Amino acid sequence: MRRTPKVGDDKMGDVKMGAVISRHDGAIAWVKLNRPERLNAMNRQLVDGLSEALARAEADPSVRAVILHGEGRAFCSGDDLKDLDEQTTSEATTRGWVDAIQNITLQIMQSRKIVIAAVHGWCVGGALEWAVNCDFTLFADNARWFFPEVTYGLFVTGGVTALLTKQTGPQVAKELMILGEKHDASKALEVGIAWKLFPEAQLLDEARKLALAIAERPESAVADIKHAINNGFHSSLADAMALETRATVSGFLSPDAQARAKNF
Repeated sequence: MRRTPKVGDDKMGDVKMGAVISRHDGAIAWVKLNRPERLNAMNRQLVDGLSEALARAEADPSVRAVILHGEGRAFCSGDDLKDLDEQTTSEATTRGWVDAIQNITLQIMQSRKIVIAAVHGWCVGGALEWAVNCDFTLFADNARWFFPEVTYGLFVTGGVTALLTKQTGPQVAKELMILGEKHDASKALEVGIAWKLFPEAQLLDEARKLALAIAERPESAVADIKHAINNGFHSSLADAMALETRATVSGFLSPDAQARAKNF
């Protein structure tokens, strides 16, 4: 079973927040998605726990970097389709679910901390969109990923219709989102979703090294440059997310999309 590296374990204490475990070790907040029996699939407990863990890290002045990772065999396998009926009982319920997912994007991208994703196993759908939102995304060299939403008749979130299009160009963005094909880690590096690839056994150690290197830089300068880059490069994030929210709510409430997702 994968776990946070042993370095500094004596200083760390687990704080369980729903389906997320948070540990603060000096300048690093380790935030672990913890539904390994479901490949860390996203349900309300996981999303709310992640939001709480990110808020806790943001409020801790000693934390300079957040490392987001997954327990077990995957980073996160996307929406838990077993919860689809619960998520679509009404338009208000569905909008609340989508807003909760989108709020994670805002917490990551508006944070004054640097957020690092350490991705292993499967990284799918909404979780892949969160990885795109992170400041640095490290992939295990055996990781797999894809955007399944359009295949179901649903829609993406996380502002990726703006972020990924600017990063990869419109044709590649359409390829990834419309075709929804499964890709390996080298493709993530090729299109710029992954910053670097590492053997899985080294992934968390490499994330830790990066976090500590960031922590050596002046705090205000790092936070300010993050915001300047995000605001400059991703200026249409809010508009993209508003469109995504409308389209995702509509998709979730579509009987055809629900049937496709359940069949999958």
